[in-house]
Amino acid sequence: MGEQHNKPFHSLGEILASLSGPKGLPFDLKDAEIWQVWEEVVGPVIASNARPSVIRNGVLTIGVRQPIWLQELKFMAEDIRGKLNERLGREAVRDIRFKLISVQGRGK
Repeated sequence: MGEQHNKPFHSLGEILASLSGPKGLPFDLKDAEIWQVWEEVVGPVIASNARPSVIRNGVLTIGVRQPIWLQELKFMAEDIRGKLNERLGREAVRDIRFKLISVQGRGK
């Protein structure tokens, strides 16, 4: 009735590890921890107004909701970078860039 397949099963970790790198995912899987620790590192007020968007080659881009926050966070960039790297236990973030993002679903 059913066909037997003799292909071995692979763990999710093995599959994800095979995707990371130059031809797979555009970031190191270890860098995903940035999203997990973001609020802990910057606090709830900043986290509600800015969030990590992408990291490429050690450059972390942060999406910011309002121009006033974008300006303020530019002054805090080195401090945020240092705290993130300290929390991660490695030099994951070399530089931080900020960009304004649109906020969906805001009523008047």
